Amino acid sequence: MMNVERRSLLKGMAIGGLAGVALSSSSLSLANSVLGRPAHAQAASLALVSAEVARSAFVQGLQASPAAPQLQVIPAGLELALMLELQQHLASGQAQRLIGLLDDASATLIVDLARSAGARVQWLGQHSTHAGQSRHRLLSAQAAHGCALQLGQQLHACGQGFSLHEQRLHSPAPTLQLASTKRGVAGDQWAATLGYALAVLGSTDTGQAPLLASRPSALTGTYVSFSIAV
Repeated sequence: MMNVERRSLLKGMAIGGLAGVALSSSSLSLANSVLGRPAHAQAASLALVSAEVARSAFVQGLQASPAAPQLQVIPAGLELALMLELQQHLASGQAQRLIGLLDDASATLIVDLARSAGARVQWLGQHSTHAGQSRHRLLSAQAAHGCALQLGQQLHACGQGFSLHEQRLHSPAPTLQLASTKRGVAGDQWAATLGYALAVLGSTDTGQAPLLASRPSALTGTYVSFSIAV
C-alpha cells in the first residue's frame, strides 16, 4: 500500500503544483523523506515515457545524449504487466538509474514502487506549457546538482520562453528561480532539453540537446519527470 506521506507529496505535485508543496516548512521535511540522499553518478539505463511523450522531442533529447547506447526507452502507463516488469527491475539487485516523463497518475505509482524497493529519488519535476511558454517546478537532491541550472541555461540559449523554480533538498542552497521570454523556438524544445539533461544527470557532460525546428507543441497538459537510482 502506498505510504500516506509519499502519497500526500505526490498528490500535492499533481493538484497544487510542485512549488506549493516545496515552499512550506512542513512539506520540506516531507519532501526530504521522499528524495534520496547523495549517490554516485550513474548512467541512465531505462527511460519510461507515456504514449504521447514517446512520439515527442523528449525522446530525441534522450537519443542525442551520451547515455543513448545503453538506454532502453519503454512506453509506460498504468498497465499491470508493466508494473510487474518494473518491480522485477527494481528487485534485480543490479545498480541502475530510471528516468522518465509521464502523466501524473503513472509517475505517482512508479515513484512509489521505486521508493518501496529502497530506491533513491534524485529528481522530481512538474512540467507544463501555455501560450508557447514552458513552466518547470522541480525538487532535486544533491545527486541532481546543476541539472536544473543546465536546463534553464540551455532553454535560454535556444530562445525558449520558460519559467523554472527549483527547490534543493538536503542543501542550504537558496531556491533557484529562472525565467526568460520567448525569443525564437517554441513547441517542444523544452522536452528535448529535459530529456538530454535527465540522461546525463550527475555526470560531467557539458553537451546540449538538439535544436528543433519551431512547430506546434505535441505535448499539452502536465507531465512529471523523475530520476531514480536503484
